[in-house]
Amino acid sequence: MLSNIVVVGGSVAGVQALETLRAAGYDGRLTLVGADPELPYNPTPLSKELLIGEMDEDEVRLITEEELADLQVDLHLGTPAQSLDLTSRRLHVGTSHLPYDGLIIATGSQAVRPRGWFDLDGVHTLRTLDDARRIKEAMSTGSPSVVVVGAGFIGCEIAAAARHFGLDVTLVEAAPSALQRAVRPDLAEPVVRLHRANGVRVTCGVGVARLLGADRVDKVELTDGAVLDADLVVVGIGAVPATGWLADSGLAVDDGVITDATLRTSAPGVHAVGDAARWPRPGTVETIRVEHWTNAREQARRAALNLLDPGAAEPYAGVPYVWSDQFGQRFQLAGTARAEHVHFLDGGPEEESYLAVLGDGDTVVGAVGFGGSPRQFNRARRLVAGAASWSETVGRDT
Repeated sequence: MLSNIVVVGGSVAGVQALETLRAAGYDGRLTLVGADPELPYNPTPLSKELLIGEMDEDEVRLITEEELADLQVDLHLGTPAQSLDLTSRRLHVGTSHLPYDGLIIATGSQAVRPRGWFDLDGVHTLRTLDDARRIKEAMSTGSPSVVVVGAGFIGCEIAAAARHFGLDVTLVEAAPSALQRAVRPDLAEPVVRLHRANGVRVTCGVGVARLLGADRVDKVELTDGAVLDADLVVVGIGAVPATGWLADSGLAVDDGVITDATLRTSAPGVHAVGDAARWPRPGTVETIRVEHWTNAREQARRAALNLLDPGAAEPYAGVPYVWSDQFGQRFQLAGTARAEHVHFLDGGPEEESYLAVLGDGDTVVGAVGFGGSPRQFNRARRLVAGAASWSETVGRDT
């Protein structure tokens, strides 16, 4: 019987784990450890609604102090976990050593920060609420020239936010196309066209050679020799799991904490979820790590229930889902876009919107939508969740 559970990570997954544990009847000691000094907040609006002023900081909070008190949670915020001793079952946090008999690792991921770039003022990543505050202040002060490095979801959203402020903005992507980690080039092309139509200069296939400036960035030199004016540079070139504190723990870690299908790690009583976890994709030998809000929340719920009742532990079988809002259009992806077949149920990449399903063998494994009807996308998403037959799906009206 567990009596002392520690959750490490104060974002979406961490809060969901706390709420699930209490809702399931756990009445022992419950501790939340978070590196961020802020009360837990939802990171999803940081590059969208919060950045452009459609939401305020209170609206992005996941939980209030009063709600945490009602859950009887001991808080250790503003001090990251430093190490884990699996033998004594203790967590080193600041000057404290917290004992546990159940542990959920939900430390998320951290932005890739190229060496030397952040020696200059005016260069930012966007991962935290404080990051969003600084970028918003920079965008709303004067008329800075903005260079966004990386045309993934975060980079595209930040570029759209910069145009919301009426700023001059260039989006630079070293890969041949935008959103390359998510979808193939033709599925990303309508997103690129939308940005260009709204005044964003999009440059793909060219990387950043160096940032120029004395104390503050003022130019970005590209690998093709071009030089861009830049008063503000936002870097969004990927993230890595925040697992460095586990280096000497003995846990199996390889681009994320390795878990089994039930999200249990190689150590008894320890589960990992969200951006920090790598688990086996259902029905395959492949392991995956997913950096999406819905995945973090759903995994946290499943891991909490499995931790409380290991004998009835169930595998996590959620379908990864991510969305991105840019210039009033929504891009959505469910499942995986790395598939053998693509079939357009509506529109196409040459049009302003589309809905596509993706197949591997005779199974629908993914759905991608840009613009269009949310209801239609939800129907395609259900095909993915149900592992629908590809041959039947492409031949019927969905």
